[in-house]
Amino acid sequence: MVVFFKKGADLIIAVETDHRFDELEKEKLTWLFDGARPLSATSVKGRFVGPRKEMITPWSTNAVEITQNMGLKGITRIEEFHLTKEEKPVHDKMLQRVYEGLNSKVFTTSQVAAPIEYIDDITEYNKREGLALSADEEEYLRSLAKKLGRPLTDSEVFGFSQVNSEHCRHKIFNGSFVIDGEEKPLSLFKLIKKTSQENPGGLVSAYKDNVAFVKGPTVAQFYPTNPDRPDYFEVRDLDTVLSLKAETHNFPTTVEPFNGAATGTGGEIRDRLGGGKASLPLAGTAVYMTSYPRMSEQHRWELMMNPRAWLYQTPCEILIKASNGASDFGNKFGQPLICGSLLTFEHDENGRMYAYDKVIMLAGGVGYAAAKDAIKGVPEPGQAVVVMGGDNYRIGMGGGAVSSVETGQYASGIELNAVQRANPEMQKRVSNVIRALAENDGNPIVSIHDHGAGGHLNALSELVEETGGKIEISQLPIGDKTLSSKEIVGNESQERMGMVLRKDDIEYVKRIADRERAPMYVVGETTGDDRFVFEQADGVRPIDLGMKDMFGSSPKTTLTDSTVEIKYKDVEYDAANVEQYVTDVLSLEAVACKDWLTNKVDRSVTGKIARQQCQGEIQLPLSDCGVVALDYSGTRGIATSIGHAPQVALIDSEKGSVMAVAEALTNIVGTPLEGGIKALSLSANWMWPCKNPGEDAALYRAVEACSDFACAIGVNIPTGKDSLSMTQKYGADKVYAPGTVIISAAGEVTDVRKTVTPVLARRDSVLYYIDFSSDKLRLGGSAFAQTLNRLGAEAPSVTDPKRFVGAFEAVQKLVAKNMLLAGHDVSAGGLVTALLEMAFANTDGGVEISTEGFAAEGENDLVKILFAENPAYVAQVDLRKAEKAEEMLRKAGVRFVRLGSVAAGRSLTVNHDGKKLQLDIDRLRDVWFRTSYLMDAVQSGEQCALSRFENYKNQPIRYRMPSGFDGKLASRGIALRREGHGSQKARAAIIREKGVNGDREMAYSLYLAGFDVKDVHMTDLMSGRETLDDVNMIVFCGGFSNSDVLGSAKGWASGFLWNENAKNTLKRFFDRPDTLSLGICNGCQLMIELGLINPEHPRKTRMEHNTSHKFESQFLGVTIPRNNSVMFGSLAGSKLGIWVAHGEGRFNLPMPMASYNVVAKYSYTAYPGNPNGSKAAVAGLASADGRHLAMMPHLERAIFPWQCGFYPASRRNDEVTPWIDAFINARKWIEEKVAK
Repeated sequence: MVVFFKKGADLIIAVETDHRFDELEKEKLTWLFDGARPLSATSVKGRFVGPRKEMITPWSTNAVEITQNMGLKGITRIEEFHLTKEEKPVHDKMLQRVYEGLNSKVFTTSQVAAPIEYIDDITEYNKREGLALSADEEEYLRSLAKKLGRPLTDSEVFGFSQVNSEHCRHKIFNGSFVIDGEEKPLSLFKLIKKTSQENPGGLVSAYKDNVAFVKGPTVAQFYPTNPDRPDYFEVRDLDTVLSLKAETHNFPTTVEPFNGAATGTGGEIRDRLGGGKASLPLAGTAVYMTSYPRMSEQHRWELMMNPRAWLYQTPCEILIKASNGASDFGNKFGQPLICGSLLTFEHDENGRMYAYDKVIMLAGGVGYAAAKDAIKGVPEPGQAVVVMGGDNYRIGMGGGAVSSVETGQYASGIELNAVQRANPEMQKRVSNVIRALAENDGNPIVSIHDHGAGGHLNALSELVEETGGKIEISQLPIGDKTLSSKEIVGNESQERMGMVLRKDDIEYVKRIADRERAPMYVVGETTGDDRFVFEQADGVRPIDLGMKDMFGSSPKTTLTDSTVEIKYKDVEYDAANVEQYVTDVLSLEAVACKDWLTNKVDRSVTGKIARQQCQGEIQLPLSDCGVVALDYSGTRGIATSIGHAPQVALIDSEKGSVMAVAEALTNIVGTPLEGGIKALSLSANWMWPCKNPGEDAALYRAVEACSDFACAIGVNIPTGKDSLSMTQKYGADKVYAPGTVIISAAGEVTDVRKTVTPVLARRDSVLYYIDFSSDKLRLGGSAFAQTLNRLGAEAPSVTDPKRFVGAFEAVQKLVAKNMLLAGHDVSAGGLVTALLEMAFANTDGGVEISTEGFAAEGENDLVKILFAENPAYVAQVDLRKAEKAEEMLRKAGVRFVRLGSVAAGRSLTVNHDGKKLQLDIDRLRDVWFRTSYLMDAVQSGEQCALSRFENYKNQPIRYRMPSGFDGKLASRGIALRREGHGSQKARAAIIREKGVNGDREMAYSLYLAGFDVKDVHMTDLMSGRETLDDVNMIVFCGGFSNSDVLGSAKGWASGFLWNENAKNTLKRFFDRPDTLSLGICNGCQLMIELGLINPEHPRKTRMEHNTSHKFESQFLGVTIPRNNSVMFGSLAGSKLGIWVAHGEGRFNLPMPMASYNVVAKYSYTAYPGNPNGSKAAVAGLASADGRHLAMMPHLERAIFPWQCGFYPASRRNDEVTPWIDAFINARKWIEEKVAK
């Protein structure tokens, strides 16, 4: 039956249950639904927009779990339906539908579980199901059926298609190429492998796992000793390997952008979780490439091609929804996104239309593992096959195969089967189990594999490939009872990991999984008979094949193509129009401000981020390199960057590859790498419209050039991915995505604190243009050419790899010797963009340069000087060190130009050929920001977007340090590391719920301040395992408990309100006079929901959605007023920088302001300086006695200067920030209480 609850005028919540609710159950649900009342009627009139009947949403899954934690039984589904008055309501057809009235059959579908189908006609079945099997593969399956003496089942044919799809097996990259009648000696894959053979560097694992591993440093691992119960944290040395991975999720993102990009992000994270015997993700990257979003009539270049009858979503919808999806997944999982790129492009010339109608969505990232766990173990017969994670749903059926063909080739019903479903909070739970196992000496995992394309079929078959295995279908969790056996074994429901464990270890792992609320299922075992079997409860086997039969032996793919020479018109321009050219280039999405992307994605979670996108006192997204520390000592780390040049590749595919690698490396050159350029490893992700005339030949040239260049400069390419069906069909018409390689670079960093900023220092200094190209300045493939609707006749490249290496190593030496004040690569937008961006993040100061140095090199064309995108690096050097820097560059044989220096005023002055060109920096900064505003107006609403646009430059972060603050560890009597385990006088506990992701940085902040810190999960409190009697301080950590379903912290609060153990433990703790508490972000929301700050108030404070109704991520300023609080009392009068990362952070304060003990206020009252619209800019409150504090910003992510998005240059020698004193104040207060 279905019970309806009504909230307000327009919201109906439908609850599917197996019984009528009694009064207590109604009371609980009314509280959970924030006052919504149950309706007695079994139907509701009106037109509603709600989820598709057949797709149980992740929101519902979380909501049902909350009810279970409240002691409510029999509820199977909960969904929201919104009343609409519109005749044709706007809704997302991929995920939603319109309902004419609601009744008891709102969740009922006519579908039933289909029986096993035995396939007599393989060709017909292939066509009907859209399996993308080749004629050779069809013939192989017919011969297999003949050999077995029986028809194959639908599961076997479907399984074969998924496991052997182009998407999963990369048949083109492993195939033979015959170009212009000549068979090439090496496959594409062998060309890539050649880089690791010639430059092995520190490679530990390549090409044979979910990720690539390279040798890493020894780091200080901070972890709770026993993860199966509440225990204290300790620090120990850990030898590591570093991981690199990048994944694309192009087709699902084209069809349904939010979940497509979300599951792309989730899948890439799972790849890094599944490396070796277990590895851990640290930080992510993202790239979005679409056709033009057509946001402004001023963007004349968008008129070259007419808008298409978009198959599923418009480019604007894709950009916003895809970036929302990727951001949402990372935010809720707890992976910071610290580097990325964006490109919009269309071009129609020579009778062929190129555009990203089939979009590119790349999710990448870096991580680490214990060196001992870098290589997977070999399963033995009789070991357990385990699946951990969410239920099976009818998700992504055929995704692997459908992704292998042109979009628009199949009927939309088949393509809709690739719509994904993302539940990041579930993946976080599974990740926590893997983290617990990976952090301990006796990691019991034999082998591990993520679930992605092909679902159980692909993941479990690879796990048992060496032994064979039998899987019991009845043991797989079912979220949709209408699934057939084929759909159970083949669906792509996300957030699942498969692993092989010794049976003796099952109980231990199960204890950890139960503690983390990660569903765990023993689904089968390894057999030793080299067969792959799925068996139903009745003994029938939908799949019963030999492993060799499953993986097939179809003939090797051979691609035959001819070189197609295409010439493009050259760029025509007039130097008199330079100012207009600059305006146009800065307006391109690829060049323009990416604030609309960075302001909604968490860039601080983990507390290990040393460099993310936003820089300077007004925090603009300027950094092209991300850096993350490997531990909290803030020294060793890993850096990552991205490069691509598809416009260049259209002119010359070989140069496109070289330029992509060069861009990635000039983006990362400003961070100190262990071993310089040879420390770097690359991921190459190839997107190409293959099997079209000339494109296969172009791809081969591109891969060969990439391989040759990587070999020449001493780097390897140990990982990557290909997506080679990048064509979109509109009836008989085709739009080709430009052949694209996206390069992700990563390498070990010697000192994360030494990464060069792109923000100009206001000091006497010299600016240099350091050439990495050794080529003439060329405009082909540039952003400038794009604004003129041209590609250009000639594109730049790197003509001398040896000099490229020389330039890279020379800059590395300048970085290592602290000789650079600032630095910025020259890429999209050219030199003029690099110089302007270096000045944008300051509130004053300008630049003056001369082009004489270029003239001396034979280049006097101002447009080329300003807009060419030849690989280069702009470096700012202190005037006193300039002579020494020039000497070092000359000695290394590096070509460089002395450009000029910083100047007074807010102009970029270019002295050229006896004339002065003056560009207004502040005006052009608004031009650059306006494109972001146009996108932001769609995602945040016009009002907030306009406020952000008007205020971003007027809200610089200002610091006022506490009196006498010296920034030293020693003066505080604290150390980064100490011995001991639970032996300190002051003991604190972090309390976390499923979905909390800010626990480790909080635990370390307490540890650094001198506490012994205990890890406590809500399951510990609810089961009675933990009483909190031995701790004096508890901290409710930040994150997304229950994915913020039904309101932030509502589900978390339900555990304290409706579980007697947890309720009594919390009451006993707060009744004690010797206790303190702190709630940050999600923990703040929890304390407010439970009324722990002001229980004396008759009208309760509430936490509400940010005014922008979106997640806000920002490093901003707060002011600490005079206050009565244990933690913040000594900080009164300070102005400090701090991180915010939340979606529901607005304090609704119904009492007079004098009734509140305000401990922190945002430094600006207007958005975005006040990121959520809180009354009086309130950021944090304390109880009347000052012992209990709730605060939305994350002080625990800003205790070190290197964690801060901006920190005063004058205090570069500080070891800690004033925020650590808040934790020390708490420890001292407790020590005094305990001593009494």
